[in-house]
Amino acid sequence: MSKIRVTREFTFEMAHVLKGYDGPCKNVHGHSYHLFVTLSGTPLNDKSHPKNGMVVDFNDIKDIVLKKIIKRFDHSVVISSDFDEERKRMMISAFGNTVIVNYQPTCENMVSDFAETLKDEFPTGVKLHSVRLCETANSFAEWVATDNE
Repeated sequence: MSKIRVTREFTFEMAHVLKGYDGPCKNVHGHSYHLFVTLSGTPLNDKSHPKNGMVVDFNDIKDIVLKKIIKRFDHSVVISSDFDEERKRMMISAFGNTVIVNYQPTCENMVSDFAETLKDEFPTGVKLHSVRLCETANSFAEWVATDNE
């Protein structure tokens, strides 16, 4: 049986600020993100099973990604833990849902974090192939499993 890749797309709204950046992204600003999670595996070949013909149920992908990524980051402001405590408190006070990460919250670092968070969450025999995070309509970062083995 052939290996097949399946992809589920998600959208969420998020703001971030890049500490020490030398351009406009040093200010708090937001994006409408598009996240593509691609898995690979062999479709189930069991006519008696309700998931026959599927690599993985798209609803299972949805449930995992919503729980692990979207619910945490949607409508949040993401900042680096490198900010001083006063700035962190100000961000939390001003914006409410503030996520503090241990990296500069660039598209590249976020896609790597998302991949690391998701890679062991899927059923046996189903592998995380890639994660693509689109920050704008024409800019994205992509994590691919084979590049990270």
